[in-house]
Amino acid sequence: MSGSASAAIAATLATAPAVTICCHVRPDADTIGSGLALGLALERRGVDVEVAYPGPEKLPESLAGLPGAGLLREPGRLAGHPVVVAVDAANLGRLDELGEVFTGAETSIAIDHHASNPGFGDIDLVDPSADCTAVLVLEVLDALGVELDAEIATCVYAGLTTDTGSFRWARPDSFRIAARLLETGVDSRRWSRVLFDSHPFEWFSMMSGVLASAKLVPSACNGAGLVYAIVDQKALAGMSWEESESVVDTIRTARDAEVAAVFKENQPGMWTVSLRSKDAVDLVPIARAHGGGGHRQASGYSDTGTAEEVVARLLESL
Repeated sequence: MSGSASAAIAATLATAPAVTICCHVRPDADTIGSGLALGLALERRGVDVEVAYPGPEKLPESLAGLPGAGLLREPGRLAGHPVVVAVDAANLGRLDELGEVFTGAETSIAIDHHASNPGFGDIDLVDPSADCTAVLVLEVLDALGVELDAEIATCVYAGLTTDTGSFRWARPDSFRIAARLLETGVDSRRWSRVLFDSHPFEWFSMMSGVLASAKLVPSACNGAGLVYAIVDQKALAGMSWEESESVVDTIRTARDAEVAAVFKENQPGMWTVSLRSKDAVDLVPIARAHGGGGHRQASGYSDTGTAEEVVARLLESL
């Protein structure tokens, strides 16, 4: 299934003179790494390429330095080519304003690894068994006969290392792919530092406040337990939204809870909820019940209201 879809996408891209690549809202390393890896490969084949993500947010510093970042365009400046590819978007809504660019294409392609993805392109490569979307993009590049170099490999590596938690929950195939990427010259030390171990000083104050206010609900999830924390706008003042993404990786380490949730207030009364589970709880049905989706052990959704209201709605659904 995956192989036939990769071949179909490669066949389409092989004859496309111009391609638009759409990343998802509040971009992470997998969507940007996937978009730039594909963009660089196509550009080197003589294709006119543009890459974009929706929203007004500035790209996090850790991602702005990835190879191929010069291909990025503001949404309002997109040409919108006949072939449009969405990378790492679990559904059309994740493309936000770029959804119109995607649906308006002569040929739309979706490449993704989220289990909740219903398939929304003319050609879909959706494989939940893949640890990240970037490795599916690599599969397409292999089908295209692209020669892998350090720049393209670095973009793939960014998606792979972040979506596997620095390989803590990687499948065996991901280690084999990582070795292949490193052999091209990827500077893994540098990118591990940039992607995982680099924060502004203000981050420490934010984390101390958030961790001090974390709550444990032992009875949640049929007694498996929930730990949650709230990152409101005040806590995020002066920092990029990216800095809040690391909170859930700390909260999830509580051994008393199977599930961790972090509520992040992106705008007044507008929240993004990140969910993580250790093993036993499938988060996809929980996220879907709130209009979101994702993976069995990593999902999310959006909600509106006060902090108390959004927390109460999650607790009621557990």
